[in-house]
Amino acid sequence: MVNFSRFLLQAALTGIALAVVIAVFFPQILGRDEPGAELQVAEPVPTPAATGAPASYADGVRRAAPAVVNIMTSRTIDRPSGFGLHEFFGQPSPPGEQEQSSLGSGVIMTEQGHILTNHHVIEEADAIAIMLPGGESHAAEIIGIDPDTDLAVLRVRAPGLGVATVGHSSDLQVGDVVLAIGNPFGVGQTVTQGIVSATGRNQLGINTFEDFIQTDAAINPGNSGGALINARGEVVGINTAIFSRSGGSHGIGFAIPVDLARSVMTEIIEQGFVARGWLGIEVQAMNRELAESFGLDTPRGVLVAGILREGPAEEAGIRPGDIITHLDDDSVNTPREALNVIARTAPGETLDIRIQREGEDLELAATVAQRPI
Repeated sequence: MVNFSRFLLQAALTGIALAVVIAVFFPQILGRDEPGAELQVAEPVPTPAATGAPASYADGVRRAAPAVVNIMTSRTIDRPSGFGLHEFFGQPSPPGEQEQSSLGSGVIMTEQGHILTNHHVIEEADAIAIMLPGGESHAAEIIGIDPDTDLAVLRVRAPGLGVATVGHSSDLQVGDVVLAIGNPFGVGQTVTQGIVSATGRNQLGINTFEDFIQTDAAINPGNSGGALINARGEVVGINTAIFSRSGGSHGIGFAIPVDLARSVMTEIIEQGFVARGWLGIEVQAMNRELAESFGLDTPRGVLVAGILREGPAEEAGIRPGDIITHLDDDSVNTPREALNVIARTAPGETLDIRIQREGEDLELAATVAQRPI
C-alpha cells in the first residue's frame, strides 16, 4: 500500500513539472502567445461565391437559350436504281426522287430575326425551317453565305423572338468556363459544359480562314451553328466542328469566335457578301531544301507557285518562282500569313509587295481585287 501511494505521488510531481516546462517554454501549446508576438489569424478558405464562380449556370442558360433555335433543312435528291431494302424481299428499289432532311442549330442575333448558323448546315437545302425553343416553327430565308468561314445568315419573320446577348470572344482566356447550346442528334435543346481549351486554333483544314476557339464542352452532330456561351449567358462563339474518330464528342470541339462571326454577318446583311482582298496567286511554304535551291541561308518568305492569267498579281509583274517576303510592312513566312494579309486588304486598295527574284530584291505594287465568292 505504501509503494502504491509513493507511485501516485511521483506521477503527480512528474505531471506538475511537465506542465511548468510547457507553460514557460511552449506557451503556444496552451493557446497563449509570447509577449510581443504578432497574432496570426487563419484566412478563411475561399468559397465559390467569394471567387465569383457561380454554383450554377442556370441564369446564364436562361438568358441565352431562347435565342438558340433548331434548323431543319430538306432537299430532293435523285435515287438511282440498285440495291436497297426492298431487295431483301425480292423487290428492287425503284429509281426516282427522294427527300433528304438534316438538322442543325442557329442563333438569333438581331431583333429583325437574323440568324447565324454554319454554311454546311444549310448547304444545298431546298427548304429551311427553324423551330423556336417553345416548339413553334417558321420558314426561313437565306440572306447570304460565306463558305470561307463556314457561316451563313438566315432570316425568320416572327414576333417575340429571343435575341442573343453577344459578348467579346477577344476577352476569352484558356480555362474560362463555356457552355454549348444546340440540338445534338435531334433530341432537343441541350446544354453541355466545359472550358476554353485553346484559342486561335488554325491550320486544321476545316475552313479557308480559321481562328477557332477550342473547347471540351461536348459538341455533337446537330450542335453545328449553335451557341457557345460564357457563364453570364453571352454568346462568344458559333459551334462548328469536332475532332472525332467515331462521330461523337471526344472532348475536342471548335467554335468560330463571335467577333469574327458578327463581322461576317454585318457585311452579309449590308452588302450580301464579305469583302476580302484577292491577288490571284498560289503560294507554298519555303522549306530548307527550297531555300538552298534559291541561294537563301534560311527559309523565309513564301514561294509563288502559280499565277492566274490577267489577275492582279500578274498585272503587278509578279512571276512564278518569285519569293514574297513582305506584304505592306508585314513579313510573311507561311501561306496562311500571306492569305490573311491579302484577304484583309479591301478590294481596290493598293498592296505593296516585296519579293526576291534571282537574288535581287524588288518592290512591286498590286491593286487588290474582290476575292471570288
